[in-house]
Amino acid sequence: MTKARTAILLLLVAALAPSLGASTKVLVTVVEPKSGKPVSGLKAEDFTLLDDKTPRQVESAEYTNAILDVILLLDTSLVGPVVQPMAENLIAQLQPKEQMAVVSFHSSADLIQDFTSSKQLLSRAVGKVKYGNTPRSLDALYATLDSGFQNRSFRRTILMLTAGLEGPGRVKESEVIRLARHNGVSIFVVYVVGYERSMFELLARQTGGASFSLKDMKKTSADLPGPRIFEVLRSYYTLTIAGNLSLGEKIKIEIKRPEKLFASALPIE
Repeated sequence: MTKARTAILLLLVAALAPSLGASTKVLVTVVEPKSGKPVSGLKAEDFTLLDDKTPRQVESAEYTNAILDVILLLDTSLVGPVVQPMAENLIAQLQPKEQMAVVSFHSSADLIQDFTSSKQLLSRAVGKVKYGNTPRSLDALYATLDSGFQNRSFRRTILMLTAGLEGPGRVKESEVIRLARHNGVSIFVVYVVGYERSMFELLARQTGGASFSLKDMKKTSADLPGPRIFEVLRSYYTLTIAGNLSLGEKIKIEIKRPEKLFASALPIE
């Protein structure tokens, strides 16, 4: 082999080196749908990741319990009062180092309490809300995602507490998902009625979140569901996917278990 050819090969190897052994991280939440409990104990071989129907190799799976930064997105529309009692149960779940902000939404989104670890301040803010107008949850989610998590360092989560109805808005599901991924935010939805169930599940699946039907959770336990919901918010897997990939919006996570499980994904940039 001539010196010239050797030099060319070395240049090619150097150019390809950054991609050799590259990997992509994906945050994955797995939930038992009926009970609303997180699923632990899964290994890399239990996961299948499809990127627009193309399978990607899962190299490792690490289970984590995280500290949270939570924005409670509270339905204050005409039908919102049905969820206010549940807000107190969710606020009560905050642990040391965790903080929560409260944003109310109807036809617009309004910050009523900035991030704090004070459960008293959070409860006071929720107790003072006024109800009215048509719910526009997608518009509220987009506005909250756009500027709600500046300078937050823990796991970024939106916990939307809603009656489950949606009025006409300006924003599409795909726009909300795209912004959530860009800002590294997982969307969790707690709802009373299931009219928008498919929309809630889509938002959760594509952002590493989960959706909870209060009616379904009451069937499996008489206890208030706040502890189970926050256990899910804090619990997730970090999957390492082979290759330096730009994962599209049609990510699908499948779990190789006989029981039916809900799984969601958030690519970590």
